[in-house]
Amino acid sequence: MSHLDQDRFALIAFGEEPTSDETTHLDACDECALELAELEHTVSVGRSTATVGELEAPPERVWERIVADVSAARAAEETVATVPARSRTVSRVLFGLAASLVVVLGIAGVWNLVRAPQVVELASATLDAFPEHPGSLGHATVIESPEGEVEVLVALDADAADVGYREVWLIRSDASALISLGVLEGSEGVFPVPADIDIREYVLVDISQEDDDGDPSHSGDSIVRGELDFV
Repeated sequence: MSHLDQDRFALIAFGEEPTSDETTHLDACDECALELAELEHTVSVGRSTATVGELEAPPERVWERIVADVSAARAAEETVATVPARSRTVSRVLFGLAASLVVVLGIAGVWNLVRAPQVVELASATLDAFPEHPGSLGHATVIESPEGEVEVLVALDADAADVGYREVWLIRSDASALISLGVLEGSEGVFPVPADIDIREYVLVDISQEDDDGDPSHSGDSIVRGELDFV
């Protein structure tokens, strides 16, 4: 029995309608029907990655590895032609499975290389008001960026100050040390944590009201403060 060639398998798997003769053959030949089913499954897996967003071009070494694997699979197919007919049926099925696996692994490898890095949340805190600033409320979230930089995201809901500015601080739990992360412009801000600072030691997030007096130290007038709760 003459089987379908590999080009026709690929075209049909990608959606081209088989001819009437090909349909008749597929209905009668379990071997070709199984191989086509495997290739159709591979195409389905590949198309399912279309919804993951825009992908970047993978490094050249990825394509070189895929080409090498496909070439090895093709060499195996050529070997199939030299074996007896009864063994050839099993070999063709195994070749179809191997080729499908190569494509699936290639897709998975490319996706693992180009998928977007994720931001990781490390901790968060509710910032409660001090008695001098009733009704104020804040929130802080500590994240690690894809580049490994630790950042503090803060939001403040408080009455606007007539003079001065607001400053964001990290303070040790025993108040033995503190560092300034910077000035809060408006109600929200993102502040990088210095690389030499262990965020697990500076667990208090504080937002203060500061005067324009040139003094870089904490004014002692905290608007809100809260302790980080680590994930």
